[in-house]
Amino acid sequence: MSFRSRFPIYLIHKKYFQERNFTASLTRREAIVTLAGMTAIVATGLSRSSKSSLGAHSQLKSTLSPYAMNTPDSKPSKAINGTMMQYFHWYLPNDGNHWKQVAQNAQAIGQAGFTALWLPPAYKGSAGSNDVGYGVYDIFDLGEFNQKDTVRTKYGTKDEYLAAIQALKAAGVQTYVDTVFNHKDGGDEKERIRAVPYRGSDRTNPAGDVRDIEAYTAFNFPGRGDRYSSMKWNRNHFDSVNHDMISKSNDLVYLFEGQGFEKMVDLEKGNYDFLLGCDLDMDNLQVQGELMYWGRWMLEMAPIEGFRLDAVKHIPAWFFELWLDHVRNAAKRNLFCVGEYWSDNLSALRWYIGETGGSMSLFDVPLHQNFHRASLQGSNYDMRKILDGTLMQADPIHAVTFVENHDTQTCQALESPVEPWFKPLAYAMILLRAEGYPCVFYPDYYGAEYPNCRGGYPVVFYSHQFLIDRFLQARKNNAYGPQYTYFDHPNCIGWTRLGDVDHPKAMAVVMSNGDAGYKWMEVGKKNAKFIDITGHAKTPVTTNGYGWGDFTCPGGSVSVWVEA
Repeated sequence: MSFRSRFPIYLIHKKYFQERNFTASLTRREAIVTLAGMTAIVATGLSRSSKSSLGAHSQLKSTLSPYAMNTPDSKPSKAINGTMMQYFHWYLPNDGNHWKQVAQNAQAIGQAGFTALWLPPAYKGSAGSNDVGYGVYDIFDLGEFNQKDTVRTKYGTKDEYLAAIQALKAAGVQTYVDTVFNHKDGGDEKERIRAVPYRGSDRTNPAGDVRDIEAYTAFNFPGRGDRYSSMKWNRNHFDSVNHDMISKSNDLVYLFEGQGFEKMVDLEKGNYDFLLGCDLDMDNLQVQGELMYWGRWMLEMAPIEGFRLDAVKHIPAWFFELWLDHVRNAAKRNLFCVGEYWSDNLSALRWYIGETGGSMSLFDVPLHQNFHRASLQGSNYDMRKILDGTLMQADPIHAVTFVENHDTQTCQALESPVEPWFKPLAYAMILLRAEGYPCVFYPDYYGAEYPNCRGGYPVVFYSHQFLIDRFLQARKNNAYGPQYTYFDHPNCIGWTRLGDVDHPKAMAVVMSNGDAGYKWMEVGKKNAKFIDITGHAKTPVTTNGYGWGDFTCPGGSVSVWVEA
């Protein structure tokens, strides 16, 4: 089913982009799709306290995320609890074997219960084979051309990348392509440009007069030539840089004369259009056309099913609504999309979702920050507030939930790690509740170790695969139907899932950040036996004649009880 056909009401005013170079005059607000009918709210869940009155709780049927819930008034359809994995981290070894590893592990990944992988940026970066992929040099070089002193990328060659995607498809696992449109880096030649300097912390007041600078803004791609695309990038395709080869300064942001910072971006620093490198000018029609063309080209290269969009808070919201409508129409299917808007301000996230017409999901940064704080505060953290201020709570239909990622891991710019003891609780939260589309972080599943950036002991990620695998099975078999929530104690919380027609087995989850705890909860199954699949509790629980049971968990841990 196509993206547009999933919405009952829509208005379209657009010009289709058949080629990457435009000849027609086009305003930035043409090609905006106005979406309505996003009201598939299912009021089937209840929030309950074991000794208090009932309260309303709603579940949402997602029109964007690859999982579904049944509406009470519609014919039941088989629900799918999708789960993605971020299949990389920042400090993977630079051995060129990552794509091979994806292909080798594809079947095991699918059998574990993962339905999609978010793969790292596959194109050539400015640091060549050492580039994680975010220092974008050439988006058409997927490890095929000798550029930046290498043919392969950090992860392997183009052929290995395409083979990995095919292996995932054969295993029933979707691929999401990491897409970096904010900037380019590692230009081939310098250009002289008139520019106005700004301080990095203040993009509203110039820090000096217009001046001449020299910046690496010419991208000629000598190793690729005109293969796949003949467009060469130059100063006209960018609006700002942070380097000047005349003054040797990297401390200022240089806005090109006659340009302005983009609107409809995050308001941090007054305007957070510029992030790094050579900032793309999204008002430039050639830039728009090239990025549209690249999206179509990627769809032709491989059977991908979605995109992860990098640094969207620095890119005007209108562009991605335009771009996503274009690639979805080209694909003739509802490609999934999640954007990285790094902010723990819920209002900012909801603003961006509104400005993009609900066309993409966002990572739930506020939830991650709650996990980070909870893991540091231990039993002093009030677990009743773990979902407060989160996208998971306020707009679960657009929430991609995660515990940690490549930017939050130790030694990275957004360092905010979740302590190992709390990760099982956090993963139970994102994998076993009804809200959001969960993403598991590669080193939390497989484990990892890398040098500490501060020169101390190595950074170690402990593998939580044993418990995550059990959570995935419970998600696949038991995490369906009405959800009853028992967030009624500062240290011990829980919830139950009552099942649906296709998945009738119920489930109860209990966790504590303090001492061993218990919850008296309803599971809707009378005189039924439940077992703790984590292995923490050895004695089964039998519910009473009303479908209630006394479910326990160890201190500082979690137990997942499923109907035997």
